[in-house]
Amino acid sequence: MKFIIPQNYDFKSKLLGFIDYSTVIINIIWGLIVFAFVYFIIPNLIFKVGVFIVLFLPFALISIIGFNNEKIIYIIQYLFEYFKKPKIYLYKKY
Repeated sequence: MKFIIPQNYDFKSKLLGFIDYSTVIINIIWGLIVFAFVYFIIPNLIFKVGVFIVLFLPFALISIIGFNNEKIIYIIQYLFEYFKKPKIYLYKKY
């Protein structure tokens, strides 16, 4: 069987079919940072789980869903560049 694949089709390797590997790596790094913070600072187990969920889950959901199909790595890069050189553009129509 031969399948005809259009030339403009973009093959991207993804984890589970919908998560980019760069997003997974960033989520793992963020999860490890949050886990280390929670593990060494907070003594109570139930409070540890709650703080971990509150700090990790919103970031993971936003990174998976994304902003207008933009990768999380590019959003972090845009934020870093903005905080490095903040400029406010205001358009007023008179």
